Amino acid sequence: MSYVFYPGCSLEGTARDFGLSTVAVVRALGIDLPELPDWTCCGSTAAHQSDPLLALALPAKNLASAAGRTVAVCCAACYSRLKTANHEIARNAATRRRVAEAIGRDYDGRTPVAHLLEILVRDVGLKKIAERVKRPLKDLRVVCYYGCLLSRPPEVTKFDDPENPTLMDRLMEAVGATAVDWPHKTECCGASYSITDVDTVLALSREILAMARAAGADAIVTACPLCQLNLDLRQKDIEAKFGESFDLPVFHFTQILGLALGIAPRELGLGSLVVDPAPLLAARVGMTG
Repeated sequence: MSYVFYPGCSLEGTARDFGLSTVAVVRALGIDLPELPDWTCCGSTAAHQSDPLLALALPAKNLASAAGRTVAVCCAACYSRLKTANHEIARNAATRRRVAEAIGRDYDGRTPVAHLLEILVRDVGLKKIAERVKRPLKDLRVVCYYGCLLSRPPEVTKFDDPENPTLMDRLMEAVGATAVDWPHKTECCGASYSITDVDTVLALSREILAMARAAGADAIVTACPLCQLNLDLRQKDIEAKFGESFDLPVFHFTQILGLALGIAPRELGLGSLVVDPAPLLAARVGMTG
């Protein structure tokens, strides 16, 4: 299968560590993942809250540029917007015409879109990944947090079970970690309310952190850059507001995978995490320095 990588804005900005670890992991696994030339923003939350046509035209422009190759995505918001554009354009001829006028070319809504988790688990395969493990994470207990957008709405994303997705859990188990079962896999962290309504984000993120701790997890593993940011960055704010300290490292899933593949922490951007993972990794994985 031929892929082209759509990094989106976050992986080159606030989630640069997600971008670094993604590049390191796909290189280590021998996945050919060239970047989509001249990609533009997918619109994310802002476009679909303000201009329905723009919300479809922005992702459609990128999808049309893929020339039939599967567009690989890491950001859950980008994944959602690209999938939604395909869904709306492919099923509505009038929408297709309006989008074509906006982007200056016809696009049929049929370019495949795949999240990197789907590619790793379903295309590369867990057996092959397990064979590449150089640093088994057998003493690490994690909870996998998918957030709202990857599996919903299921008729659009077709990602996994909308209530109990397991792709990330299976990947973590393949590299030796224990993926702890818990009920908050797809609960909302507050998402972009982190900018406009911080109290809502603190309350929702606190519930997720508290449930992760109650489940006995050493860390949280995420597949969404905004979820990772809220759960990691806001822990000090949550402590100040609620008087609870969690001190739970919050990783991008590519960082955990990269550690298992023997990639150096600096290549995975671990220094960018707000909650320092070094004590945990020293205790559970035997990593120092």
